[in-house]
Amino acid sequence: MPELPEVEVVKESLSRTITGKKIKKVSIKNRNLRYKIKKGFETRLQSKSIKKVKRFSKYIILVLNDEKFCLIHLGMSGTIHLLRKNILNQKTNASFYHSPYLPKKHNHVFLEFDNIKIIYNDPRRFGYFKLFENKNNLENFINNYGPEPFSSKFNLNYLKKYFYKKKKNIKNFLLDQKFVSGLGNIYASEILFSSKINPKKKAKSLSDNDCINIIKYSRKILNLAIKKGGSSIRDFKNIVGKNGSFQDNFKVYNRENKSCLSPGCKGTIKKKFITNRSTFFCNICQK
Repeated sequence: MPELPEVEVVKESLSRTITGKKIKKVSIKNRNLRYKIKKGFETRLQSKSIKKVKRFSKYIILVLNDEKFCLIHLGMSGTIHLLRKNILNQKTNASFYHSPYLPKKHNHVFLEFDNIKIIYNDPRRFGYFKLFENKNNLENFINNYGPEPFSSKFNLNYLKKYFYKKKKNIKNFLLDQKFVSGLGNIYASEILFSSKINPKKKAKSLSDNDCINIIKYSRKILNLAIKKGGSSIRDFKNIVGKNGSFQDNFKVYNRENKSCLSPGCKGTIKKKFITNRSTFFCNICQK
């Protein structure tokens, strides 16, 4: 599943391309995504202009000129393709997984502008579109989630209060979107490695310094991943067909049985399943 940096890359691609443009036509070939697209979706979007493209957590938010909002979640396999008119053999993928070119199957939602067409492709159909009638409704939805790592609310007091007497391990907390929004397996593993914290460690036993490191490295690693265009796994490419490169900076993720990269550490990267999720960590320097 694309995590916060990859969704940020998609958001930026869309923002540069469709901000200020008017939606000429909306077509739906398959309404049966994770949540069924309701009838009337097309007419509520058609003839509206894109005022702004935003992101919260792993969600893309299209701000419409009538102050309504269209939220897009890519799910496990969703990709967004930008098809420009009269350009052959173009790279279209502005999203996370799969080919950079427009697939022939599983194209479900089409938004057409003057010279651009947005196509939502999703083989597994775990993604979805949701319309919000006003800002209050959108904020009520967002309030069901925890703060992003970049938020000032994600601070030492917040972590200490949230972890108090909690038996759950820290890896599961980092994947809990009600605790912190936007993280998944890749970045949770990398953050815990940089923080020198074993993923199986109980949250209630973390020191203040542990919590400070989680906050610090969450922001540092996510910012670096965004700067490098995300992590390219299974051919992720941005809008111009260029690979993300943060995977070149992986210290633990997908490095099972390789040597730890911490200076002076003779440990080996191990892979364990924690609550059915693959987790990578050093068996020596992550205590």
